[in-house]
Amino acid sequence: MKVSDIKLPLKILGVSLSVLTAIGCSQIQTEEVTEQDHPQVKNVIMMIGDGMGPQQMGLLESYAQHASSSIYKGQPTGLAKMINNGTLGLSLHNPAHTLVADSACSASQLATGVPSLSEAVGLDLDGNPVETVLELAKAKGKATGLISDTRLTHATPAAFASHRYHRSLENQIAEDMLANQVDVMLSGGIRYWIPKEANEKGDAYNALVKQTGGTVKIKSKRKDNKNLLNEAEEMGYSLAFNREGLSKAENGKLLGLFAYSGMQDGIEYSQTKNDPARTMPSLKEMTEKALDILSQDEDGFFLMIEGGRIDWAGHDNDAGTMLHEMLKFDETVNYVYEWASKRNDTLVLVTADHETGGFGFSYSRSNLPEGVKVSGTAFEGNEYKPNFNFGSFEILDKMYNQKKSFANIMADYDSGDKTPESLLTLVNENSDFDITITQAEAILARENNDYQVAGHKYLKDETFPKVKDFKAFYVYGNEIRNDLIGRALGEQQNVVWGTGTHTNTPVAVIAYGPEHVAKQFSSMTHHVEVGQLAKKAVAGEL
Repeated sequence: MKVSDIKLPLKILGVSLSVLTAIGCSQIQTEEVTEQDHPQVKNVIMMIGDGMGPQQMGLLESYAQHASSSIYKGQPTGLAKMINNGTLGLSLHNPAHTLVADSACSASQLATGVPSLSEAVGLDLDGNPVETVLELAKAKGKATGLISDTRLTHATPAAFASHRYHRSLENQIAEDMLANQVDVMLSGGIRYWIPKEANEKGDAYNALVKQTGGTVKIKSKRKDNKNLLNEAEEMGYSLAFNREGLSKAENGKLLGLFAYSGMQDGIEYSQTKNDPARTMPSLKEMTEKALDILSQDEDGFFLMIEGGRIDWAGHDNDAGTMLHEMLKFDETVNYVYEWASKRNDTLVLVTADHETGGFGFSYSRSNLPEGVKVSGTAFEGNEYKPNFNFGSFEILDKMYNQKKSFANIMADYDSGDKTPESLLTLVNENSDFDITITQAEAILARENNDYQVAGHKYLKDETFPKVKDFKAFYVYGNEIRNDLIGRALGEQQNVVWGTGTHTNTPVAVIAYGPEHVAKQFSSMTHHVEVGQLAKKAVAGEL
């Protein structure tokens, strides 16, 4: 049996009654509706918070509204503005044949509007390429753009401009993006765009250091000596490798690669945000430039913006970093909201590919609250003393105060003397939540890998970090140590984690723009249908 023979729910096949009804109504009313009533969508902006489930959105809103350190100062978040002035729906995102999606599959479903395969990009269930919403926009004469704070060739952006059987083929994905002539491409991941010979630290290396201004680590992951930067220039692209280069770009095609792999994490950005010496642009700054360039096209544009490191923090069970990733993404959402609010020709979609980590605040039996006096008559002669610890707002401030991501803490550990004592010091210096020496030892403990698979990219090692429960759901080798820090801090943070991978929790779909278009996204839906509607919007059919 072919995978495509699997029976799919009517909704996932895109034959949604709500969509058919909306289309039917719009056809019936065509003669009565003026362009002023139903302005034509010219631009479509899709924003994807990778790993951003309702829980992560709740973390942001809790911080914004209740933390004494809140940078919002009583003002609404960008996400709240979008929701309050647009529409809100929920979307499933699983593949046709399994319960849980990876980013490649989920993004492919958003990009193509058809069910896709796990870990594949831009393909249908039989492995055939499908025109993406970006490619459709290009065919309609519109400008196109891709932005991510991870790597340009990472799964989510790849799904919009490449067609490959596996997301790991990033060298080929880079070539596909260039062949697709996406007008504006801004992200990290220069390692897939420069020739293998750069690793010899000879002439090729020196030329690249000079070309990039020394602001990006030069090391290639290519298997050949193709220099895609030179090819891009020959195709008419301007190149940028730092904030200065980005700011100087004015119009035309632009390729910006600002990091060896992923760009600044949320904590690093928060610490350097106002530093004039910062060389790496932010997600918001990349978005500003992309909108400046793409909006010059009279036919309109399609732009995908990914806040990809929300997912990375979730994989690490790192709540403090995840908060900062949400702040970074929301800063960009707010900018896009303000930009689009001045127009009536732009549809903004804000969603996620999936939720990561099974994150949540929870109440516990530890650190029980002391009784307090309450003035109300119902408490006369009695204290207010809940049976459990429901979590204090100061937890949010402590999360915000985290100085380094768990990934960077472990990188410092690996470059040092590698003792439990040194790990304890590193964690406690960089977090307002402390671990004990016993917890440090547990984080570093190893056990036999019960799931070993010879030659497997992630599971080949004989030993893995020791996980006490749900260990089958912690899959990324030594990176599991990051998760173990998060789990060790969980009791103090009133935080629980369910996994080191993804969940199938439905994610938000926020639509902002012309009302007759935005309202079509306000349902319980599936990413396949969201992708179909996005393509209709680009084609001017909504």
